[in-house]
Amino acid sequence: MSTQRPLMRLIFLSRRNAARSQMAEGLLKKHAGDRFEVCSAGLGAGRIHDLTRQVMSEIGIDISSQHAKRAREFLGKGSFDYAVGLCDPSLTDSPRMFPSSLEFLFWPFDDPAAGSTAEEECLQRFRLSRNAIEVRILAWLRQAPWEAKRGSEPISLPYRGRSASPK
Repeated sequence: MSTQRPLMRLIFLSRRNAARSQMAEGLLKKHAGDRFEVCSAGLGAGRIHDLTRQVMSEIGIDISSQHAKRAREFLGKGSFDYAVGLCDPSLTDSPRMFPSSLEFLFWPFDDPAAGSTAEEECLQRFRLSRNAIEVRILAWLRQAPWEAKRGSEPISLPYRGRSASPK
């Protein structure tokens, strides 16, 4: 008889599923893929930004098997322990809830694709976003008593920061 616990399910949500949510999916898989079934989606979906793939590859994470998905693709296909919104909730096109999640967390990060299109500046924004998302994921993983709480109500940890890039 197996004593292995089922994986917790988490979905990262953003507007287009092209950068932040794809990074977060890859990072959580790297750091806790043995504890979580992780996916990402957007309110809309196009294609993953080339710089998203590049900055993840720089730190040894291959997201080539990931693709942009719409959140509605996951509706009715089981529940999630957590849904994490990565956009500023004050934006009108920002995910604010996910019907099949037990807990919705807001971890807003600036969109690295917004702003100057100068190659080096854009690449720097993507790196800053990737790094900030990784710091947030690692802090969340350290703070949450997963094993003690598994099977009970999810834990909501407040976001203690705002921006992934300097103003």
